This record gives sequence, structure tokens and C-alpha cells, in this order.
Amino acid sequence: MKLKYKFLKELSVEEMYDIFRLRISVFVVEQNCPYQEMDDADKISLHMWLEDDEGIQAYLRLIPRGPEEGYVSIGRVLAVKRRCGLSTRLLNEAISKAVELFEAKHIYLEAQTYAADLYRKAGFVQISDEFLEDGIPHIGMRLDL
Repeated sequence: MKLKYKFLKELSVEEMYDIFRLRISVFVVEQNCPYQEMDDADKISLHMWLEDDEGIQAYLRLIPRGPEEGYVSIGRVLAVKRRCGLSTRLLNEAISKAVELFEAKHIYLEAQTYAADLYRKAGFVQISDEFLEDGIPHIGMRLDL
């Protein structure tokens, strides 16, 4: 399993297609949640993924300036094969890159409530009440580094 990370302008057309196709298949189709999946944050994000011979197996984006002003943010976390440790591995890589590239002191994310334990295990703590984002329950979480 190979770790890859690139900013949008560095992605090949094929990489960009594979990333957005996978994100749409999970966050729009699988979760039956029609929304504008690609957004302006993609332009400034570091796109990170784990890939093998079968393609992208896990993905997330690391946003230098997230929805909480002053925080680096992580979003669009997914794994093709769930409960195999891929999301945890990629999340840990993203935390390292946040410190290395963006000098992060805090990282913010909005976790789908059912997946909050993944982030708690990485040291994130809940900082908001549950709220609906596109009809799906979420909580705000922060990691202090």
C-alpha cells in the first residue's frame, strides 16, 4: 500500500478523476446525499490517499484553512475496505503532514457521528453538539497538538 499526496494542481487527470469518482460514489451515491461534493476547499487542499494495484483504497483531504478559522482541517475521509486500519493509517499521516507543511497547532474536523470513535482513537475530542450536515448527524472535533 503506497501513500500518495498532492495538491490539486499537481494531480494528473487520471488521479483527479479517480479521487472525485470515489468521493462521489461514497458521499453522494452510497449515503444518498445529493450535495455539491467538489468545492473550493479542493483547490487549496492536500489530497492524500493510500493506493495499491487495485487503485485508491483510502482517501482524505487536508485543508490548510478549514471551517474553523485558524485551524487546519481534515475532511472527506473514506476507505474502500472498512475496518482494516486504512483510515487510521491515513489519518495519522495527515496529522504528521499538517504539522510538517502547515505548522498546525490544532486540527479540526466534522465527523459523521457514527465514525467519531475513529477520530477519538487518534486523540480528537468532541467540541460541539451533534448537528445535521446534509441530513447526516455530525459532531465537531479538534485535536490539540
